[in-house]
Amino acid sequence: MPLTYLHTMVRVKDLEKSMAFYKLLGLEETRRMDNENGRFTLIFLAPPGQPECPVELTYNWDGDDDLPSDSRHFGHLAYRVDNIYDTCQHLMDNGVTINRPPRDGHMAFVRSPDNISIELLQAGDSLAPAEPWASMGNTGHW
Repeated sequence: MPLTYLHTMVRVKDLEKSMAFYKLLGLEETRRMDNENGRFTLIFLAPPGQPECPVELTYNWDGDDDLPSDSRHFGHLAYRVDNIYDTCQHLMDNGVTINRPPRDGHMAFVRSPDNISIELLQAGDSLAPAEPWASMGNTGHW
């Protein structure tokens, strides 16, 4: 029986902050389901033109106090970007901490408002090292 990738699910505490973060990355909402009986909302977001690659945000209306403070057990989401420097600058300009800057012109890590690690990878060859990224240190965990 062949496998088919469906989605990656992450639980979120603040739906508005999380939606704003993933939209900063360039993801678009592809589907939403509000479940009155279960008291939760599911929102699927995907890169433009790639509805087959969604992340599912699960928001429990009555709160989620049992979420761990560090979601490292999850691993990370990974997205390829056209220009890693421009993407990181855009995120930084909007208040996102670049936890692992793209010093190598190839890879960076940021975290969502719910502490989910997001890996950003340069499409194609690595860009030439450039400032301020080349000399920027890590911030926190990634």
